[in-house]
Amino acid sequence: METKLHHRFPLRNHLFYILLLITSNLITFYLFSSPPHGSSPSSSTLSVTPPTTPSFPSEYYAFTGPHKLPFGHNPNMDSSLLNPPLAQPCLLSGSLLTTFLSYNVNSSCPDDEPLSQKLLLRGCDPLPIRRCRPASPKNPVPPLPYPDSLWTTPPDENIHWSAYTCKSFKCLVDRIKTRSFDDCKDCFDLSASGREIKRWVTPSTNPLDFTIDEVLSLAKPPNSIRIGLDLGGGSGTFAVRMRERNVTMVASTLNLNGPFSNFIASRGIIPLYTTVGKRLPIFDNTLDIVHSMHVLSNWIPTTVLHFVLFDVYRVLRPGGLFWLDHFFFVEGQMEEYVSVIESVGFEKLKWEIGRKLDRGAELKEMYISALLQKPLKNSW
Repeated sequence: METKLHHRFPLRNHLFYILLLITSNLITFYLFSSPPHGSSPSSSTLSVTPPTTPSFPSEYYAFTGPHKLPFGHNPNMDSSLLNPPLAQPCLLSGSLLTTFLSYNVNSSCPDDEPLSQKLLLRGCDPLPIRRCRPASPKNPVPPLPYPDSLWTTPPDENIHWSAYTCKSFKCLVDRIKTRSFDDCKDCFDLSASGREIKRWVTPSTNPLDFTIDEVLSLAKPPNSIRIGLDLGGGSGTFAVRMRERNVTMVASTLNLNGPFSNFIASRGIIPLYTTVGKRLPIFDNTLDIVHSMHVLSNWIPTTVLHFVLFDVYRVLRPGGLFWLDHFFFVEGQMEEYVSVIESVGFEKLKWEIGRKLDRGAELKEMYISALLQKPLKNSW
């Protein structure tokens, strides 16, 4: 009897545990997969996985797509869809982006340059393209021909002034007499008595002040500097001086309370309207020279600066020159910034460190001016 019970009891046990396991699995499946009472499966999914973007005007979705390619799969893209670029930080400024994209298609754009620039400065670069016509000057006149355009202030009629405190170039030139803080306060003065006409061409006793001719003389072979980029190009004077020496330059700029882009263009230089920290829209190993004055300084987070310096290295050809012109910092930051600059892999052709004394020695403000070269060999 004991033997028979011993064989039958385990069989009951097994059946019982199997039934218990199936039942518990069914209960678990019901509890965790069924939508709440009164809701549909789709609404349950949305509550668990929120949408990646807030609600935007229809033009946002019209632009971002994705859009089917007219001829189907494209082997170069390895896709049959086109996704126009939109910077991820745009979505972090939802209300500004909504305002920017609220307009009438095929009509006039809102007069909103400050809004678009604020989005750019917040990292929304590139901005979405709009299907409208931008605000323009009412009665523009034809531009001056080259070379007269290089050193002539454009007429006020050629600028749309609504975004700026000043409404004329005379006002911009006179800002140097005021105590207001404005970017590049004196760089719109192209007169013989102004500072711009002397910059980068007049020899100085200050070792921080390199001249263009001095820098170009260090290029090997001679006359091998042909194309370049000026990061933070101000009013375009550096690029103009390079053009006078048969070097084609593009100048990046923003319109910080002044029409810098239009002013640069009026002089015959291409303005690149972009922000610091964006990957440069230039292919690897192509430029002969990159110049930067003031825009690369200690206001940029160190990690971002590190990325930017490597991007400069990327676009320079082997043997290309990076002119870091008056990089600003305070004395206590010297070790940090020297380490960041040196880590990129440039060779030093010129390297000068000096004090910035215009606001007083007690502030311990410093400059680095350096001429750096991407190695001709083993630059990878």
